[in-house]
Amino acid sequence: MNTMLNINPWSVLSELLDANSRAFKSMRARACGHFPPVNVFLDDDAIIIDLELPGKTAKDIELALEPQAVMIADKPAETTDAATGKPTETQPAWSRRLELPFRVNADKANAKFTNGILRIELPKAEKSGIRHITIQG
Repeated sequence: MNTMLNINPWSVLSELLDANSRAFKSMRARACGHFPPVNVFLDDDAIIIDLELPGKTAKDIELALEPQAVMIADKPAETTDAATGKPTETQPAWSRRLELPFRVNADKANAKFTNGILRIELPKAEKSGIRHITIQG
């Protein structure tokens, strides 16, 4: 028996928008220029990232470091639902993931926030080089 599905294209689009709202917000923020200006300086020993964040403090920013990337995001504002009084989850106003051209040493990384400028200094990881292994047997 053949069954024909009655699918409304607008409901499908609505589902996609709801499921990917974070992705679309990010794309809209990028298109509208809502990301903070970023300057990246590359040195032989390190990479330095400066973000202009006027009106923000160090407590307003989340910073996460991966072996070869850094994630910077605006912390979501903590709000409560007026009806229930329970805290509600909100999305960050913006987030940015920067791929780095080399692996960094997370133990020596540091970040300073001064006069609305966040400076992140990420030193290169030590080169491991080629390691020869002797085969026994």
